[in-house]
Amino acid sequence: MYTGPTALRSVLYPKYLEYCLGERYDLGKWDECLFWLRGLNDTYRIKTSSGYYILRVYRLSVCEADVAYEVSLLNELEIKLSAVTTTKVSEPITQLDNRSYTVIEAPEGKRAAVIFRYIDGKENVLQVEASCFAFGKSAAELHTAMDRLTIDLPRYEVDTYFLIKQPYERIVNYIGENHQAVPFLRQFADALEERIVAAAKCGLDWGICHGDMHGNNNAFQEGVQWTHYDFEWAAKGWRAYDLAQVKGRKRQLTEKKEVLWNAFISGYRSVRALSEQDESAIDLFMIARRLWVMGLEVTLIPNDFGVLDYSEDWLDGFIQEFRSYNMV
Repeated sequence: MYTGPTALRSVLYPKYLEYCLGERYDLGKWDECLFWLRGLNDTYRIKTSSGYYILRVYRLSVCEADVAYEVSLLNELEIKLSAVTTTKVSEPITQLDNRSYTVIEAPEGKRAAVIFRYIDGKENVLQVEASCFAFGKSAAELHTAMDRLTIDLPRYEVDTYFLIKQPYERIVNYIGENHQAVPFLRQFADALEERIVAAAKCGLDWGICHGDMHGNNNAFQEGVQWTHYDFEWAAKGWRAYDLAQVKGRKRQLTEKKEVLWNAFISGYRSVRALSEQDESAIDLFMIARRLWVMGLEVTLIPNDFGVLDYSEDWLDGFIQEFRSYNMV
């Protein structure tokens, strides 16, 4: 029984975070800890006597194994990219006991916390061809470095279950099995899965992906160098899925999208091969990404978004979009 105050998702007080984390790191005296951003996770900016850092406090549903995989990947990537001048990652700061994360108590339960290196530079909104070419080149360098990683930790794969079946199940669970939209959603999900399976049989590049490479808030640029961050969704999958997220970004003028996309792909191909099969599959993965996003939103409704904006209008918007793909 819930007879006392219980939180769905809390915002932790900065002084409490300093209490939990301050003595675990050799960062000097904490002068400031600002609540910086509420996204899927909570971000704080820390200022100490040794400089600035970024603290991420993960939401409750992110388990310790997920964080262990992410920080291990970043620590290996930092080494693999050491000789690459144009592509870096924001790696976790190592604690005094050589760990890279801490599990702390929160009102809703245990949450993982990681302090990352602060990134200089700024977000590039990818509105000109030169920027898109450079970002494509960096994305290819990141994929190439990921080919060389050896991470012996459990992790899901970005396969058809992750992209299609699981989101579909979550959506149906939210709207109810008897909702009139369910038959169409089932047919749509089945048709999408069939097409991806068929494309994969033709041979698609498979390996560790960033998982959220949309170019909006996952990389900062300083001069010729791009620093990638936000690897929460990194896992083995089809590389065309990573590229589809870039092609599907919404912060570009419609009339410029094609030329900017071509510049990105040219930059990517200047470093790494991209087969015709992979390029042809990108539009398919753009559709899969939209179904996945819908499923993600469902998971965030109870604790973050609330149901008000996720009723029939929200559902109808996705249904109309999915029908426009003419897959069913």
